[in-house]
Amino acid sequence: MLRLVHIEGIAVDGTYHLNGGFKPTTKRFADLDGPDFYPTPSWATYALIDNERFDGEIWEPACGDGAMSEVLATTGNGVISSDLYNRGYGESGHDFLKTNRRYANIITNPPFHSAEGFVAKAATQAQRKFALLLRLAFLEGANRTRTIFHANPPSRVWVFSERITFYPKGVKATGSGTTAYAWYVWDKDHAGPTELAWFKPGYKARYS
Repeated sequence: MLRLVHIEGIAVDGTYHLNGGFKPTTKRFADLDGPDFYPTPSWATYALIDNERFDGEIWEPACGDGAMSEVLATTGNGVISSDLYNRGYGESGHDFLKTNRRYANIITNPPFHSAEGFVAKAATQAQRKFALLLRLAFLEGANRTRTIFHANPPSRVWVFSERITFYPKGVKATGSGTTAYAWYVWDKDHAGPTELAWFKPGYKARYS
């Protein structure tokens, strides 16, 4: 059974240690003012923008504390940041799943429980490209095959060679995660089947 402990007010999984530190809870209990707030490590975003070109403005609609938006700004593109919850960065109170806004590009790490909804919405609101950071296992499932991958498959899937660990804000990263992730990119100009590619190792060391 999951046993939560608190370090500086942050909930982590106290059932065991990971390389000398507490394992971040996978139960999403460590939220700040709303569900699923796990800042994206900067190196994971750098991996994307080092390998994908985005022309025009970029919208980050689940910006949290701005961890991803700050990296996206290094591209020189204009970055619009919003979130359903107020975490002190960007525009709060904006529900992406109900939005009518459109931008050239959408890039985000969607809430764990809303990934399919984010794919469907981004497909209509992104004018050029959208990229979502999702579990590699998102490729599985008969329902997603029918509703997403058959009708609107991604242009590219970038698989991480290094595991990402999502820690609640304020908890020091002390180990490697156990879940495989990938960037799923939909490019409106892409023709042909989905391309599968791998990020070269080294982003974690270079940008952490």
